[in-house]
Amino acid sequence: MPPTPRLYSTGWFRNLFLAELWERFGFFGVQAILVLYAVAPAEDGGLGLSEGSGAALFGGYIGITFMLALPGGWLADRVIGQQRAIMLGPGFIALGCFSLALPPDALTPVGLLLIACGFGLFKPNHQALINMLAGTPGRREAAIAALFVGTQVIGLLAPLVVGSIGERVSWSLAFATIGVVLTIGVGAVYAGLRAYGPVGARPSRPLSPEEAGRIRRRVIPVVLVVVLLLVGALGSGLMPPMAALMLIGLGLIAAPWGAYAKLRRHPGLNLADRWRLSVMLRLLLAATVFWLLAGQDGSVLTLFAKDSTDREVLGFTLPASWLQGATPMFMLLLAPLFAWQLPRLGARFSVPAKFAFGLTVASVSFLVMALAAVAAAGGERVSPLWLLTVYLMHACGEIVVAAVSISAISDLVPREFLGQAIGVYWLFAAMGGGLSSQVAALIDVLSAPVYYLSLGLVAGLVAVLFVVNRRRLGAPFLASRRAVNGQGTADPAVLQ
Repeated sequence: MPPTPRLYSTGWFRNLFLAELWERFGFFGVQAILVLYAVAPAEDGGLGLSEGSGAALFGGYIGITFMLALPGGWLADRVIGQQRAIMLGPGFIALGCFSLALPPDALTPVGLLLIACGFGLFKPNHQALINMLAGTPGRREAAIAALFVGTQVIGLLAPLVVGSIGERVSWSLAFATIGVVLTIGVGAVYAGLRAYGPVGARPSRPLSPEEAGRIRRRVIPVVLVVVLLLVGALGSGLMPPMAALMLIGLGLIAAPWGAYAKLRRHPGLNLADRWRLSVMLRLLLAATVFWLLAGQDGSVLTLFAKDSTDREVLGFTLPASWLQGATPMFMLLLAPLFAWQLPRLGARFSVPAKFAFGLTVASVSFLVMALAAVAAAGGERVSPLWLLTVYLMHACGEIVVAAVSISAISDLVPREFLGQAIGVYWLFAAMGGGLSSQVAALIDVLSAPVYYLSLGLVAGLVAVLFVVNRRRLGAPFLASRRAVNGQGTADPAVLQ
């Protein structure tokens, strides 16, 4: 095994840090303008979709992006290695953005698919390289903390740059700008590959000739045919965009259940493991509900910023996309406080209670949006403080739900299944995006106050269920602590 480079002492961390910044500029840049581009009139360079269809397009795109992280990790592990993956990922994003910058609307599905593939290829393998290179848990945590700060800074800056160009100049130039930045990023990542040495240069579990042959004969042709048919039907107008989004949404809903079922049926798991997996499923569903609401920051809430928010400051009208920088800004400011308090609260509040907190915050945020929508009825523009309050709530909820989800999975799943279980978690996050793409279309049918109120009540109901069932859902975590301390058993037959 090659020696592990020391954190910060060589170029590997600097290169991974910069690679993350290039990729996150693309992610937050596309997120800032996609829904605004989708609903902009065709004569202004947009797609001319209704607000519901534009929000649904955004939700489907985000869901596919999350879902492709699983095959992206598999591709690196079995075929190309992590180093090539983090170089190819920004390349696909750049190609997708250049496709969106070109005039024909027929290229939009191709561009979004390329961008989603790029993000799905980069993110899991970038995280894998950090784990492989950092070595000890302490170094991994230090590296992840530093990356988190950089990510939030880019999340704040990218909407300012890309949003200004898109809303004030042209959507094509905004996408082209992202493409140029990511092209530079590809060159920078390639130049820094030598800093990683042999780590991640080759697949860790390369396909056998028999496996590779089966994939070439069975999997690749099917995937290519499906993609070509879908893109061709959309580009030619044979399939309405909403029909395609419905198919994508159904796929995003089916995929996590299949992955979970496959994990649960694994012969290496015993009765106690499967009992813990049943608890994990409930946590995953709660996280899905949270991401269903918080994931609308870049779609429905951005449309509210465009249509119903007073964005004039000292005679200057702020682009609607700028408000998307609020959540990263709040996360940057609040993360140290939560990092300080969460370990202290861990003993006093159970995992179900923390999930209930995140869901309650999401629920209240949409109830606040319902009040803002009532205030904006009749075409009135409301104070941006409404949206800033909601973004602050989402930042608080996201910090808690994201951190507690990964930590809880680590406690519930045997170590040898942890990577697969985290992949299942991201699939359920993708399902949140898939549901969002279906639910967001209702904004064209329901009044805005009813839309926000309905989703807020759903999240509130799930939070109440977690509070009511907190002892049962918290049993496996208590059992694990007792087993570690030699004070009891982790047998579900005894605990239930």
